[in-house]
Amino acid sequence: MKDDINFYKSILKNKLPLTELLKDESLFSSVPKNWSIVVTDIKNSTVAVANGLHNDVNLCATGSIITVLNTIKGIDKKIQIPYFFGGDGSTFIIPNNLVQPIIQALNNYSQHITNTLKLNLRVGHIQVEEVYNNKVTLRITKLRHNKYLTTPVVLGNGIKFAENYIKQSFEIADTIKDKNIALNLEGMECRWDEIYPNEPQKKVICLLVNCEDEKKQAEIYGTIMNEINYIFGDLDNRNPITTLKLKLNTSLEKIRKEMYVKVGKNQSKYLINNWLITVFGKYYFKFFKAGKLYIYRVSQLSDTIMLDGSINTVISGNDKQIKRLQIFLDDLESKKKIIYGLHTTHASIMSCYIEDREEKHIHFVDGTEGGYTSAAIMFKNKVNQLGFN
Repeated sequence: MKDDINFYKSILKNKLPLTELLKDESLFSSVPKNWSIVVTDIKNSTVAVANGLHNDVNLCATGSIITVLNTIKGIDKKIQIPYFFGGDGSTFIIPNNLVQPIIQALNNYSQHITNTLKLNLRVGHIQVEEVYNNKVTLRITKLRHNKYLTTPVVLGNGIKFAENYIKQSFEIADTIKDKNIALNLEGMECRWDEIYPNEPQKKVICLLVNCEDEKKQAEIYGTIMNEINYIFGDLDNRNPITTLKLKLNTSLEKIRKEMYVKVGKNQSKYLINNWLITVFGKYYFKFFKAGKLYIYRVSQLSDTIMLDGSINTVISGNDKQIKRLQIFLDDLESKKKIIYGLHTTHASIMSCYIEDREEKHIHFVDGTEGGYTSAAIMFKNKVNQLGFN
């Protein structure tokens, strides 16, 4: 049986709004049985966030995505896979014949992270066929948000099932370092300062919403996204990343952290060169046409909404808007249609994968003070209290 290696690449990019996309389930395709779900997860991320290490947690999760994408690029640049950033981890759907090299690369990266950030990044995988054997679905399509950004959209509980299964069966032995595998974090950058909303009264909201009923997900998520659009405006209006508020952090400490995670040791040349580039960047982005265009693309290529069987989104809004959203979600929750977790904070943080400075860069967005991780704490507490699965 062939691996359907071009399955994801061949899915058409849907240009219609997300709310309209969710109304037409014929646009979604079942992931082939001979693909696998790979999960990375930072153990005790809640404790790390509580200790003020939310930037490290984010950087670690971003690095796992960069590791996988660079590994695939080294095997075959034409292969495309869907992936999802979760603040304290990441998830990938990949062809089975890529599992071994990707797991090896992630285990190598995990050991590197243990040495550099003292975080425990766990790595696991499960075949999609096993997910289907447990009567769980996994359907996927693509959504073109704008000229630059296209992301996967998933319906079904396949990823959630895989994540729960893998987290319960992580093995410490998986993170033995293989000296023959080179660490590849080329393109990792984390030089943006905390990003404040474009109006002083606005805050940043990290939201997680889960509908357990696979048959009702499309309808309920569509209803929720309609309400979010109504309360906060469209994706551009509620985007917490705006060109006016993007500022580079030129401190040596910021560059040193990136350097240490990226190369694992102090390199004076790296530190000085990248500090000078960053200092120049402040003027380049402000006064040069190409720099202003890059800043615009950053706002367009910021990944602020993810549907992986749940809604995960970072938005900006004022207290009145947040209250209206909570009333709406509380009503759905009281009817046992959803469970949600929400974290409100003062700013966003962003880590980046830069393949080139033109149009091949992606920016992973989370909130300060733990963002998604803090929202997940609220979510998990409700699961325990309300007795949901």
